[in-house]
Amino acid sequence: MTMSFLHWFKWKTHQPAPPHQAQEKLSGMVNTSLAANIAELSTLFSLAPDLVIRHLTIQSTGHEAALVYLNGLNDKNSINNNVLRPLQNGTTNGSSDSSSSVTIGYIMKLKRWEDVELAIFQGYSVLFTEGQSEVQTFDTQGWPQRSIEDPQIESSLKGAHQGFVETGTQNIAMIRRYIPNRELKMRELTVGRRGKTKVSILYLADVAHPDVLKELEDRIGRLDVDAILNTGELEGFIEDNPYSPFPQFLSTERPDAAASQILQGRFAVVVDRSPSVLIGPATFTSFFQSLDDYSTRWLIATFIRLLRFVGFIVAAFLPALYIAAISFNYEVIPIKLILSIGESRERVPFPPIVEALLMEITLEMLREAGIRLPTPIGQTVGIVGGIVIGQAAVQAGIVSNVMVIVVAATAIASFIIPNYDMASAIRLIRFPMMIIASMFGIVGIVIGLMTLIAHLISLESLGTPYGSPVAPMRFADWKDTFVRLPIWKMNKRPVSARPLQDKRQGSNHPRGDGK
Repeated sequence: MTMSFLHWFKWKTHQPAPPHQAQEKLSGMVNTSLAANIAELSTLFSLAPDLVIRHLTIQSTGHEAALVYLNGLNDKNSINNNVLRPLQNGTTNGSSDSSSSVTIGYIMKLKRWEDVELAIFQGYSVLFTEGQSEVQTFDTQGWPQRSIEDPQIESSLKGAHQGFVETGTQNIAMIRRYIPNRELKMRELTVGRRGKTKVSILYLADVAHPDVLKELEDRIGRLDVDAILNTGELEGFIEDNPYSPFPQFLSTERPDAAASQILQGRFAVVVDRSPSVLIGPATFTSFFQSLDDYSTRWLIATFIRLLRFVGFIVAAFLPALYIAAISFNYEVIPIKLILSIGESRERVPFPPIVEALLMEITLEMLREAGIRLPTPIGQTVGIVGGIVIGQAAVQAGIVSNVMVIVVAATAIASFIIPNYDMASAIRLIRFPMMIIASMFGIVGIVIGLMTLIAHLISLESLGTPYGSPVAPMRFADWKDTFVRLPIWKMNKRPVSARPLQDKRQGSNHPRGDGK
């Protein structure tokens, strides 16, 4: 026993330091000796066969040098034509700086190994020169990337058909195309120990509130993680209430939608390598707004927006109301309807709650199967599977016809919610509502609704009330909440965005013949 404990103690005391602790020690300076620098590179990038070290002689100075980059993260044509060829064949017009012959627009000079390592991983090509204690990095980034396409989740009828891609610089450029103004500012942060991810915060300096900006910067700056791979991970780290099913940041794949939110005084968080952008602060009603609402006539947009709120109520409470009416409060059902329901349920051996859970879980599995499978097969599984399973379940006497209608109406209602994260939250809320309805009937649904409202009122997004403009009551924002009044009437920015400048536009009332 004693020997086993001593063996374990010896093993623990001789364990190597964790990898991230070893990385934190990398803070030395670049050496003036080219050979020493190459040896250091071989140590840092051991077992990295994609590291390219190209030895050369600079024509203008006669110094020995080495160009270092990672194969696959660079544009080879740019390296050959704009870096190697000028260095080996060009002249500097009497200058001792070798970079004067390089035809690359963006050049940095670094001295610390930590910065050099990060530059190489970010796709820059690094030039080490004999006798110099600093290196030159050239912007030759050219990793594999896809072209700009129409967003898959947020389709638009009248809006632009451009979606964000996995390159942060391109996403920022697309937003700048919509807001070519000097007040559009950007704060850059780096998150992660291993995979250093660039996170950019875009906002209008003369509109966005500085307190919200400071809060957002503090939350992102405090992160201590290996890497941030997408905006969903970042949202989970910086949201106000991680235990709430409701999203507290808007996520969009559309640059025009991001620009619209920035113009209202909100902040856009662009995460490099992610094709979506976070928008904050967000309110509950903002998840029911779509960019197409502002491209159609206001009467039609108002009708569609009210339809979305009705869809929220149907998707969250219709199965629970069915269970409560059948199990407890059947006196509220008209006599002819209850006789029809009784006939359809006479062969069903299960109580309404089991019947509803069985159908809802089957629906969710079909939905997920349709998403994960390839598009042609997924559509077939979703449509054919729903029809076949529903019809077979009714004929087998497992569920009633009315239950199939309720589940179908619930699914359709959840589909009209424009934001996927909010639609997923509504799908989750449906199950506890069904359970509480099976236990207490209509009273249970009322209690669940009151609890849900209280939860929404207590939520915040970057310190902004989630229930605004309903709780707290802000009538000025009701022009663009449950209804969408004409564009020329919305002269002020929403108060929930906490803008420094309230005025958004002047008097633009139409003055045509129909005035």
